[in-house]
Amino acid sequence: MAHPLHLTDDNFSSEVLKSSHPVLVDFWATWCGPCRMIAPIIEELAGEFDGKVKIGKLDVDNNSRVATEFGIRSIPALLIFKDGKVVDQIIGAVPKARIVEKLNAVATN
Repeated sequence: MAHPLHLTDDNFSSEVLKSSHPVLVDFWATWCGPCRMIAPIIEELAGEFDGKVKIGKLDVDNNSRVATEFGIRSIPALLIFKDGKVVDQIIGAVPKARIVEKLNAVATN
């Protein structure tokens, strides 16, 4: 089963901005309750969308450059990238169905 990519300030460009597949990035922090609530959903999505959409997690406390660059002020924040650009976003803990709906809209076959 696939797991979310561990994203950092250093690998963000190569893994997300230059990716040939769409990428869902979960901006999170260890102290964030709603982030912990959706963490199992993010794990499931990594397996379900393997080969179609890359799923990654970026800890905002340890990678503030990327979080600042994309204006992350509230977490969890899920940004969906395609061709190096943000095409959609979800702020806050939401049901899995809502995330799946947005991922299906950008998924590559």
